[in-house]
Amino acid sequence: MPKQLFAEHPMVFYISIVSLAFLLVRFAIPSIIHAANKHKLFDSVDLYRKEHKENISRLGGIGLFCGFTITVLLFATTVHYQEANFLIASSILLFALGIKDDIYGVSPGTKLALQIVVAFILVGLGDFKLSSLYGVFNIWDVHPIVGAVFSIALIIFINNAFNLIDGVDGLAGTIGGIVSLCFGIFFALGNDVAYAFIAFAMLGAILGFLVFNYPPAKIFMGDTGSLIIGLVSAVLAIKFIEVNKVGAAPGAFFSSAPAIAVAVLIVPVFDSLRIFFIRIINRKSPFKGDRNHIHHRLLRIGLNAKQILLVTITFNLAMIMVTLLLSYLGNFVLIFLQIAMCVIFNTFLTYMKGRKKAKGYTVKDVFLKDTLKVS
Repeated sequence: MPKQLFAEHPMVFYISIVSLAFLLVRFAIPSIIHAANKHKLFDSVDLYRKEHKENISRLGGIGLFCGFTITVLLFATTVHYQEANFLIASSILLFALGIKDDIYGVSPGTKLALQIVVAFILVGLGDFKLSSLYGVFNIWDVHPIVGAVFSIALIIFINNAFNLIDGVDGLAGTIGGIVSLCFGIFFALGNDVAYAFIAFAMLGAILGFLVFNYPPAKIFMGDTGSLIIGLVSAVLAIKFIEVNKVGAAPGAFFSSAPAIAVAVLIVPVFDSLRIFFIRIINRKSPFKGDRNHIHHRLLRIGLNAKQILLVTITFNLAMIMVTLLLSYLGNFVLIFLQIAMCVIFNTFLTYMKGRKKAKGYTVKDVFLKDTLKVS
């Protein structure tokens, strides 16, 4: 009976998924907060990159993972989604990694090694991989091995990108919610029920978590949550690009799918690439943490957590809308347009930050002092 109902009324199916995942997380988090308080499992307040001043647990990812996983397992047979096995197996591995990191800490080498294993499971066994660059930089179909290696690197990159933006109450969760909502709608419009189901399961779990993470936060998602959100976001992006490949049967619903996927993920992607670029050109390790992320810059301008959320959400949605409206231009043009918009946005933020510190700060200083670090 439920299968027939869901098949005839997809909207009921999607609402049920979001609702179940939301309720599971919404009612799990208070118990996690209680256990964390009892056993003093808090985020460290002395880390120089943290903004909060009170002891707050970073174990919220446990509830997020459980809500998402239980929902997927309950509904996977309804949509005959066999690849859920590989996604859940990968999520469990990252869950174990995240829990250990959130409580005891994990070395960067161990974290990277396990992320490679997870990416290999998804790409090698689950077939979550890109087969083409779809005209970006005028490159189309690629060799299967090249596509697999690129997909593994992409999964690891997006995985860590969400971890890097998790520095302000509600930021990583809200951006993850936007990503899940957009891909859920895109897959639903294309009648790809299986991946719409995955996206909406993650959306519901994130919404349940945000009840307690919206500023002022009562709990953080930690690496457990950010790694799971990053993993699912990477999988959704890859599949969205592949199912909308030019020439794919029964036909692409969206044109310029790679550029649309980049627009949806623009906040973590742009922030990570900008950080890595600045560190590399200044001969620093791209993996060494600092206070140069977008949210740090917005904090130095004088914005609070809620205002930072508003700015980043507006930027994210604007990029998505512009890309969708101009999707007829093709991936090559759209990618360069996105780069230009990101550069303008970054220049504006850097200029505002510089003017806050010194009235004589100029646009030229954005590139000389804050990018190239020229004295």
